Amino acid sequence: MNKVDVGVVDYSVLTEGILSSKISNNELEIKKLLISKKLIWRLEKETRANKLVGELGLEEIKKLKEISKQKGFEIDFVNFLREGIFDEEKLSFFVRELAWEEGAVLITADEIQAKLGEGQGLEVIVFSSISKGGKIKLEKYFDNETMSVHLREDGKAVAKKGRPGKWTLEEIGKKNLAREEVREIGKEIVEQAKTRKDSFIEIQREGSTVIQLGDYRVVITEPPFSDGWEVTAVRAVAKLDLDKYDLKENLKERLLGRAEGILIAGSPGEGKTTLARALAEKFSSIGRIVKTVESPRDMLLSPRITQYSLTHGDRGEIHDVLLLSRPDNTVFDEMRTKEDFELFADLRLAGIGMIGIVHATNPVDAIQRFVGKIEMGMIPQIVDLVVFVKGGEIEAVLSLKMLVKVPTGMTEADLARPIIEITDFETDKLLYEIYTYGEQTIVIPVAGEKTTKRLWDLAEKKIEDYFTKYSKQVKVKVVSDNRINVFLPSAKISKVIGKKGEEINKIEKELGMKINVEELVEQKGKEIKFEYKLDKKNLSLFVDLIETEFLVVVQGEELMKVKSSKKGTIKVGKKSYAGKQMVKALENRELRLKLL
Repeated sequence: MNKVDVGVVDYSVLTEGILSSKISNNELEIKKLLISKKLIWRLEKETRANKLVGELGLEEIKKLKEISKQKGFEIDFVNFLREGIFDEEKLSFFVRELAWEEGAVLITADEIQAKLGEGQGLEVIVFSSISKGGKIKLEKYFDNETMSVHLREDGKAVAKKGRPGKWTLEEIGKKNLAREEVREIGKEIVEQAKTRKDSFIEIQREGSTVIQLGDYRVVITEPPFSDGWEVTAVRAVAKLDLDKYDLKENLKERLLGRAEGILIAGSPGEGKTTLARALAEKFSSIGRIVKTVESPRDMLLSPRITQYSLTHGDRGEIHDVLLLSRPDNTVFDEMRTKEDFELFADLRLAGIGMIGIVHATNPVDAIQRFVGKIEMGMIPQIVDLVVFVKGGEIEAVLSLKMLVKVPTGMTEADLARPIIEITDFETDKLLYEIYTYGEQTIVIPVAGEKTTKRLWDLAEKKIEDYFTKYSKQVKVKVVSDNRINVFLPSAKISKVIGKKGEEINKIEKELGMKINVEELVEQKGKEIKFEYKLDKKNLSLFVDLIETEFLVVVQGEELMKVKSSKKGTIKVGKKSYAGKQMVKALENRELRLKLL
C-alpha cells in the first residue's frame, strides 16, 4: 500500500477514474488531497461542450468526495501559488508546479507526466493505464453473428446479425432503454478506451465521440448534437481470407501482381472494407510493406500494418510520411472529400500502389467521383481497376484505359478526341466512355443503337446551360453530330452573333460544333422567368423579351396587363394598388408573368 500525506492529482488520473478505485481498494492511503481549481475549470468546460471525458473527470471528483468521508481524508480545491495567464496546454506543467510548491506527491496516470515530475525532483505515484479486465455492458449485446448493436434512449436495443449484404435487424432488448442506461454504457466505453492499450479515442467533438475499443468501433452521440443519447457499436464478423472470394485466376493475378490504382466500391455495409482488409493482410503476408490512411482508424489489422489517422494528422503530414517511408501498398479508407481524392491521386502519381475505398451505388459511380476533382486525362493513370462489392461478394470489375478516337455513336472523323474507355474486366466489353463535350466532362453508357439519341439529349441540356449566360430563355436542338440549332429571343440574337460574327465564331470553336441561331417563338400563356429589384419608388421586373406584353398573375388571379420596355424592363410604382399587390405576392413567391 502507498501512503501519502499530501497528494496532488492531475487531469489524467481524474478522467481515467483510477484514483477512487485505488483508495477504495486500500491500494492507496492518503491524508490530504489537493485538486487545482483550474483542473475543475477544464473539466467544466469539456462537460459544457458535451464531451464525455469532462463528465468522467467531474464524476471521479464526486466519488473521491464520497470516499473521503468513509476513509477520513481531506480534499482541498486550491489555486496555483504562481498566478498568471492560464494556458490550457500547459496544465500538466502547472500541476507539477503546484506539487513542487506544496511539497506534495504527484499522482498521475500519464507516463510522460510521471517522468517529467521525477526529473523535476518530485515524488510521483503513477497508476499505469492498463485494462480493467472483465466484460463491459456493451459486450453482452454481441454474439458470434452480431455485426452491429444500436442502443438509443427510449428505444429497444437492436442488432444487425449475419454478414455484409446478408443481414437482418433484430430486437435484442425486452424494454426501452432509459437515458441514464445509455449514458452509463457510453461513459464506461470512454473509461475503457482511456485505460486499454488496444483502444483509443479517435474523434471527440461537441456532442459526439468516436472510439476504437478493441474489435469494436463505437460512435456515441448526445444532445444537442442528436435528439437523444445513442451508442452504435460495429464489429467485423467476416474472416480476412482473400481466398473466400473465389477470385478468378486473371483477377487474382492482377490484384496481387500489379495492384497500383484500385478502387473498391459499394454501398454502406456491403463489405468494401472487409475486402480491403483481406487484401491488405494478403499483401503483408507475401512480404510487402503496407500502410493505411483512415478516419477513423477501424480496419482492425495485424501489427505488421501501420495505420495512419487523418483525424490526428493532416493530409500534408500523411503525404510526407508516406513518400518518405515508401510503402508498397497503401489502403485509403472512406474517401469522401475533394482533398481525399487529390491526396490519393498525388500518392499514386508518386509511384505508391493505392487502394481506395469509396461509397457508390454502382461501379461507374466510383469513377465519376474523380470527375471534376482530377484532370480527366489523369484518371486512367490514377485508377485502372474498379472492384464493386455487393452482399459481401465481388459483383463487377471494371478496367480503364485512355485512347484517342471518335466517340461511339458519332460518325464525323473530325470529332476524334481523348476518350477514357471503361470495360468489363472479364469480357473486355466496352460499357462506358468518358470525354469532354463542349466545356463539360461526361460519362456516357455505350449500349448500341440508342447511344446516339441519349448522347444528343444530354448534349442539348449541357449546351442550354452554356447559353444561359447570354439569355435565360434558350432552347437547343442537336441535328447532327457536329451541328445544333439554338433558339433565342430576338433581342438576344445580336449578342450571340457579335460584331461581324466574332462571338458566334468563338462559341463554335469552344463547343466544336456548327451553330444555327434562330428566333425563339414563345407560346401564348407561357410563364416567363424574371428577376426583380425594389427601390424607394418602384418595383422593377427584368425579362429577356423586349416590347412584349405580359399578364401579371397574383395568387392565381389576373391582376393587370403590362409591356416590357426596349431594355426588357417592367416598372410599377410601389405605392400604387397594383404595386402593393405585386410586392406582397413576391414575398410569398406567388407572382407570375405570362405571355399575352
